[in-house]
Amino acid sequence: MLASHGYETIFAVNGSEAISLAKEQHPDLILMDVLMPEVNGYYATRKISKDPATQDIPIVIASIKNDEVDIIYGKKQGAIDYLVKPVADDHLLESISRALDH
Repeated sequence: MLASHGYETIFAVNGSEAISLAKEQHPDLILMDVLMPEVNGYYATRKISKDPATQDIPIVIASIKNDEVDIIYGKKQGAIDYLVKPVADDHLLESISRALDH
C-alpha cells in the first residue's frame, strides 16, 4: 500500500534491526510496531529518538496495544503519533503526512 502511494520502504524484523537500519539508512520516517522479538518497539523508539544521529527521524507507532497507558507510554518514548491496528489506509497516510511535515 505504501509503495503504491510513492513511498519507498525498508523492513526490519525486530527492534535491534530497526535501530541499526535507522542509523545506516536514516529514513524519512519510521513506522514502529511495539510487539517485536529481541527488542520491543518502545525501547527501539526511545533509542532512535534519543540518539543525536537519528533523533530527527519521526516515528509513528502502529500497534495492537490499545490501552491509553500504552499510547501515552509510546509517545513518551519519542513517537509523534500512535495508531491502533488495524489502521485504515487513509488514516495511516494522514499520519505519515503529518509526521513528515513535523
